[in-house]
Amino acid sequence: MTPFTYSRAADTAEAVRRGTIPQARYLGGGTNLVDLMREEIERPDTLVDVTGLSHEIEELPGGGLRIGAGVRNTAVAEHRSVRSRYPALSRAIVSGASAQIRNMATVGGNLLQRTRCAYFYDEAGQCNKRSPGKGCDALEGFNRNHAILGASPACVAVHPSDMCVALVALDASVHLRGSAGVRHIPLTELHRLPGDQPHVETVLDPGELITAIELPPQPFAARSTYRKVRDRSSYAFALVSVAAALQIEDGHIRDVRIALGGVAHRPWRASRAEEVLRGGPVGAIAFAAAADAELADARPLSDNGFKIELARRTIIAVLGNLAGETA
Repeated sequence: MTPFTYSRAADTAEAVRRGTIPQARYLGGGTNLVDLMREEIERPDTLVDVTGLSHEIEELPGGGLRIGAGVRNTAVAEHRSVRSRYPALSRAIVSGASAQIRNMATVGGNLLQRTRCAYFYDEAGQCNKRSPGKGCDALEGFNRNHAILGASPACVAVHPSDMCVALVALDASVHLRGSAGVRHIPLTELHRLPGDQPHVETVLDPGELITAIELPPQPFAARSTYRKVRDRSSYAFALVSVAAALQIEDGHIRDVRIALGGVAHRPWRASRAEEVLRGGPVGAIAFAAAADAELADARPLSDNGFKIELARRTIIAVLGNLAGETA
């Protein structure tokens, strides 16, 4: 392991000041970063421990929630307001990793976790995300778990988070603080598609720190859910996942939110599907049309063509279940 210095930030200002040091990294639960350091994929000179910061879940005027970046995943999943008003988020977190990891992992770290592509972790493999310009062995190699949407010739890896998929569907936003000040962006804008620079994974500036996630007040989010399809029932990443919320009035869909996981380089907001459904009738035909519209541009690789039909069926099933609950 590369030698590094360690410091524990007393407040956000100190964390940002130390985080702007070249090759510095913020340390939350360490459930991903420490593994990457062991594999020498990440080689920080400085670790800035931020686990003592931003660890509150606050009720906001009007009914929203602000979740500190340092809150542990388990605490979010078990929070009464999350379970009652944003159940998709609670279900997504519980479906991820193991209880031990959820007890350590933080919200901010979950957003920034890196892909689990085998070639990213294998020094013998060519990976543009690990070593820019080296190529992508997954294009012609083992790519069963890889992207069908938004990929590029430079990278076909997928984002591994369950929590992020639910947050995207729930219109979450991200609070950031860096040397240039504070800003607030939609979560849909945090992660980048790979393009020709897959190693640049987010829009964060150097040293910029995630301080909180904000969930807006959405009464119909209480009728939200998350479904994860995977190879085994626990401790496995999604082949396809769907987070959705549905508002129905007089047999028509007044509003809807859908996000997909396991299919793209970032949590994938299914905007096309939402447009097809909004204002239209409830039913399997409408749900199928929405799924087909969203997946029209899907581009399978040699081993993952099954994901298109799997995503289609999962979208239809999740929306059908929600429609039954709201009937």
